[in-house]
Amino acid sequence: MRRIGLLVSVLVCLTTGVAQAATHQINTSQSSLIVSVFRTGLFAFAADDHQINAPIASGEIDDPLTSVSFVVSAAQLTVLDPKSSADRRAQVQAKMLGPEVLDSVRYATIEFKSMSIEGSAASGWSVSGLLTLHGTTRPITVHATESAGHFKGTAYVEQTDFGITPITIVAGTVKVKNQVRIDFDIVAP
Repeated sequence: MRRIGLLVSVLVCLTTGVAQAATHQINTSQSSLIVSVFRTGLFAFAADDHQINAPIASGEIDDPLTSVSFVVSAAQLTVLDPKSSADRRAQVQAKMLGPEVLDSVRYATIEFKSMSIEGSAASGWSVSGLLTLHGTTRPITVHATESAGHFKGTAYVEQTDFGITPITIVAGTVKVKNQVRIDFDIVAP
């Protein structure tokens, strides 16, 4: 009986000595997600590419990097398009948040949760996780690097994978590409 007690004590000492990941809230005021949507089609020259700010509402990241998750409020996405007029940005904003694209009333949040992270600070990380957008959850893998507490990278997603039909106008001669680019800068505290 005494040996079992000693063995339990040794196991407790060994397991408590192992470094545990510390969970921190993502610094949402300094983090950013920028979504780029590109045009295509015969008359693409007459249309605009779009840049959209997708502010992170909340999220967590572990140190060392073992998991990351965040939530974006779909209604908070903002069309940046600096070359467009305020009226044009407002039109694009309304269409983006409306039922034809994001349907932000019905699908209020966009969420990401990592499932596995492999790599190191020296080589960067491969982050595999689940992205929920427009009520659909799909796997996604991104490569991230870190510098001074900023985890940066780029992800590409296909709108149709999430049940979103890319916008087409003028009988299909101007359309939005199916693939969108997401550039992220996640700031750990």
